[in-house]
Amino acid sequence: MIRFDELKVGDSLPERSHCPGNAYLFLYNAAIWNAHRIHYDLKYVTESEGYPGIVIDGPLQGDWLSQVVIEWMADEADMLSIKMTHRAAAYLGETLRAGGTISSIDPAQRDVTVDLHIRNEQEQVITPGQAVVRFRAA
Repeated sequence: MIRFDELKVGDSLPERSHCPGNAYLFLYNAAIWNAHRIHYDLKYVTESEGYPGIVIDGPLQGDWLSQVVIEWMADEADMLSIKMTHRAAAYLGETLRAGGTISSIDPAQRDVTVDLHIRNEQEQVITPGQAVVRFRAA
């Protein structure tokens, strides 16, 4: 259980690692009705689009960031907002890490702002983001 009064700026959320395979990407993209060939057709993505491999889609990375926040806050808070931007592509076979750090705390509103990230294997932040959660009164 997270106690709002014990949170500090700089605290890290638990990270999650992800290394999706072909079936994982296929099923995810089928569920969101995303039929873009860069997510499943290696010949197309390398020969026509010029990518080095199958691309891990941005919405999936956004879902991973949401999961980090939801698991961290559990039943203690409500997510008020989340946003992210995709700065670099990620490819099938890469292990990506989703995580975050508390960047500000508003004691009056009980709001916590969390800076989020997806990091690739080279430790580059390829998808930065931010979420605001409001903790319920004790």
